[in-house]
Amino acid sequence: MALSEHEEALLQQMEEALYAEDPRFASRIEKTKSRTAGRGRIVIGATAGVAGLALVVFSAMSSQIWLGAVGFAVMVAGIVYAITPSRSRLAAVNPDGTTTRTRGRAKATPPKRGTFMERMEARWERRRRDQW
Repeated sequence: MALSEHEEALLQQMEEALYAEDPRFASRIEKTKSRTAGRGRIVIGATAGVAGLALVVFSAMSSQIWLGAVGFAVMVAGIVYAITPSRSRLAAVNPDGTTTRTRGRAKATPPKRGTFMERMEARWERRRRDQW
């Protein structure tokens, strides 16, 4: 079902507000939306799992125990590969909300100011102040 123009405009405003308020969170959400790279991992893992299962069945028919162990290991490795996420790094977020890719090592984060609760209280106060 398609969205009306008003709903699309409202959705766009909400997305812009999310980027303005918390660009780091928004970039993480954007990262999890792109699952195209995950499909390749699933296909490769499933193929390895099926090949391992075929080896297990073949080893049971030919009475070669070592081949069954190898097949089982290939099957488990393929399934684990398929269900684990890739280890790509998240994009760096600029102060204006745009994202840039970092190469190599991640940049050092600035030192945190105050305790966790102090930062949460300051954030809460900022949100309350912005609503009024």
